[in-house]
Amino acid sequence: MSHGEDVNGNNFWCSAPHLVSPALYQAAHKTKQTRESTEVEYVSLVTRNWLHVQLTPTVGGLVLHVHEKREPLPRQETCFPDEHLAADVLENMYVGVGFLTPEGILLDINEAPLADAQIRREEVIGKPFAQTPWWTFYPASQDQLRAAIARASRGETVRFETLVHPREGMDLHLEATVIPHKDVNHHVEYLVYVGTDITERKRAEGEIHALIDAIPQQVWIGRPDGSVDSFNQRWRDYTGLSTEEGQRGGWIHPEDRQRDRFLWQHAAKTGEVYETEHRIRHGATGAYRWFLTRAMPIRDETGQIIKWLGTCTDTEDQKRAEQQLKESRENWRVLAETVPHLVWAVRSDGRLEYANQRAYNYLGASPESMLGEEWQQFLHREDYERVEAVRRHALETGEPYEIEYRLKENQTGAYRWFLDRALPVRDETGQVVKWLGTSTDIEERKRTEEALRESQERVNILMNSRIIGIFFAEGEQIVDANDTYLRMIGYTREDLCEGSINWMRMTPPEYLTRTQQARQELVVQQYGTPYEKEYVCKDGSRLPVIVGAVALRRDPLLRTIGFVLDNTARKELEQRKDNFISMASHELRNPLTALKLQTTLLHRQLAKQGTQVSVSALSSMETQINKVTRLVEELLDVSKIQAGKLEYRQEPVDLDALLREITDTMQYTHPSHTIVVHGAAHSSLLGDRDRLGQVFINLLSNAIKYSPSAQTVEMDLSASAEMVTIRVHDYGLGIPREQRDKIFERFYRVLSAKQRAIPGLGMGLYIVAEIVKHHGGTISVESDVGKGSTFTITLPTRREA
Repeated sequence: MSHGEDVNGNNFWCSAPHLVSPALYQAAHKTKQTRESTEVEYVSLVTRNWLHVQLTPTVGGLVLHVHEKREPLPRQETCFPDEHLAADVLENMYVGVGFLTPEGILLDINEAPLADAQIRREEVIGKPFAQTPWWTFYPASQDQLRAAIARASRGETVRFETLVHPREGMDLHLEATVIPHKDVNHHVEYLVYVGTDITERKRAEGEIHALIDAIPQQVWIGRPDGSVDSFNQRWRDYTGLSTEEGQRGGWIHPEDRQRDRFLWQHAAKTGEVYETEHRIRHGATGAYRWFLTRAMPIRDETGQIIKWLGTCTDTEDQKRAEQQLKESRENWRVLAETVPHLVWAVRSDGRLEYANQRAYNYLGASPESMLGEEWQQFLHREDYERVEAVRRHALETGEPYEIEYRLKENQTGAYRWFLDRALPVRDETGQVVKWLGTSTDIEERKRTEEALRESQERVNILMNSRIIGIFFAEGEQIVDANDTYLRMIGYTREDLCEGSINWMRMTPPEYLTRTQQARQELVVQQYGTPYEKEYVCKDGSRLPVIVGAVALRRDPLLRTIGFVLDNTARKELEQRKDNFISMASHELRNPLTALKLQTTLLHRQLAKQGTQVSVSALSSMETQINKVTRLVEELLDVSKIQAGKLEYRQEPVDLDALLREITDTMQYTHPSHTIVVHGAAHSSLLGDRDRLGQVFINLLSNAIKYSPSAQTVEMDLSASAEMVTIRVHDYGLGIPREQRDKIFERFYRVLSAKQRAIPGLGMGLYIVAEIVKHHGGTISVESDVGKGSTFTITLPTRREA
């Protein structure tokens, strides 16, 4: 078949998915640039038929003539000659790879993500990539992708991590990259998307903190100066000491302390790996056991040591085994089969003589296949030369050796790291007759070291943030902070080192109560809800901030990490808005009062003259003036509340009479709804009658306004000896759950389209909440979208005598 298609914008790619192909897109791009006719031949990704397309430039765009063939035409030059090879490569990749237009339209994608989502290629080809099934489930991820496409279309390679939902019951963490491909004129021709599944890595990162305490070794972390920072739970359980007690020492055998101190000081000074064997006292029994202690320096990007990661491996059994080996070969064999290591013996020429059963089981080999040097086949090829060099040196010099390498596990085919240690056995003349060695599985330790290194890198990135201030506190004392935090509060790092920064002393008196509440949250639940406060800076100035914190562990000292954002800009904006509202409402009040007076006088004159039509029009004008007056009064109330100057009278208030008066008035002015009152309060309050009336007028007005399709609004009254409860219930639009706590905020309005159509500025409920609070009461709301809302007010009562 042959037909013409106008290729303009993205509508073509969205409406003709059976024609979409990277080859066609590239040919169209070339034709638009060169304004020369082009031909291209490819297989339709949807129909799987061969298509031959002729592209001709026109004044308004391009014209395509498409010919459908069952077999390809004779070989001729196309714009994408290696398309089939590229497709084969894509289909065999285990990552998601796709081609997009600079606008984000999907031109092609490989099989891996299609299989994850269980969809066909034709369901997504030609559609905006951000609207495909992988991305639509999580709006935040969708926004990430759109932003990345926008940046890539401008020539930037964009990388980000995100969460996608290919299908029901399946979430994947992806490391996504969007790469622009440019033509010879350096214009972005198309985009290449690559998504790599990092779900397992994310899960491993989440387990990293628990891993330290869970690994079957004692682990400790040292500071750059050589002092010990912390010990894991297994170490504390073994020694029976807390971290603070362990830092004071005394748990190493007295005979080993001097040698250990020398080796540790040397390692801390030179940055070399620290390793020693010493005896550590058991906390419960008081007995000493031999341990192999090793520590690796962790460095930052500049090569500076920022921490030491150390492990203590219980080698008591191995030590005893080595001692018994000297006494009896038979005893050595028995012990070799019992220790939790791979144990082996080689002759003086380096050929294997013996290995324990654990080694055979791990390698999946028989004793016969391991004799001689055949065991080397299980070594990782990258480690072979290094291991051989160390072994040759040991055989030549007779010196004990230790080396780390990888051995292949038979069951899984994976390589695991082992620590290999070997000692020479000598005869009466001092000649080496054999070597005895053990191979200890240190795979978990290696992973832990790597995970800790990566974790430290991420912490460094966060600490170097120029936006978020971060501090570490012990109790009220700030013990560490990033430069951003110090810059915010005006202190120097010297002040920090001198212990001069105390977050409680930086808190003004009016914020102490809220700050103490946040501290109590940390004690109870180990994290606090972010809150607003001010800091008193070093120079005495005040800085508005938003503070959030988490507790590192439950202890009397309360070690916390705090995150601080500078809130100055928002506070200044709010102040300017408040000043404007105050000025505008005062400026409007006097003209409105004069206008209302003149309207009243005019109404009386027209009534005397009997001009009924003009009187009716004037009444409508008065109604609108009253609405504007009420709006200005609300603005004035908001301004006074912000300034703490809203005035209240103290007088007895008959609540039943007040509510009866209000409901009668509201019923008269709103005949579209029936106001039904249930119960009675039989109570009087001590408060401001007009302000309380303002509360209930606002709630009834809202109930009527936001239930346009309903006919009834209900008010329930009930009372106890101490409290009266008033509930206003409507059958209207309802409020989404996530917005209920916000409706009492100043100028906040619910975001749905239906409620946006109803006039209002979001001041009423803010004023209501402030009046109720002043009277010692509470206000809350329950709501179901589409079913209505119930506002509940409780006020303290004063029973009549």
